[in-house]
Amino acid sequence: MNFVVNTAIVLLTIAGMEALSWFIHKYLFHGPLWFIHKTHHQERHGWFELNDVFSIGFAALSMWLMWQGHFTQDYRLWIGVGISAYGTIYFIFHDWFIHNRFKAFRTKNKYLLSIRRAHKIHHKSTEKNPSEEFGLLVASKKYFRR
Repeated sequence: MNFVVNTAIVLLTIAGMEALSWFIHKYLFHGPLWFIHKTHHQERHGWFELNDVFSIGFAALSMWLMWQGHFTQDYRLWIGVGISAYGTIYFIFHDWFIHNRFKAFRTKNKYLLSIRRAHKIHHKSTEKNPSEEFGLLVASKKYFRR
């Protein structure tokens, strides 16, 4: 039974992170934290950008939760694992696939190409506003038609 509950906690955390990330991206990153996030909408001149501090913050939260939860194998461990899993998905989807930080990801998958298309639309603007499509794994249906 623990396996089922722990797996559910991880999966719900991943889904929750997608919702939370959408909210944070739309209302904080394109709001009061734009001064940091704008580095992600500009041409990158190195491997890192100031915007990467957000990923470092989520990684730190994940590690802290896993550390706190590992003593008793409680829910904090599994929430931390879920945040870490979302971070791994984020890295693969966003940094590797969408922004091609590594030039090795080609696909004809309709879902993946639609997510990439939606993200490219998001990056059309180098300004705080207007902007659309703030999610990572979920995009509007209009990007799936083509």
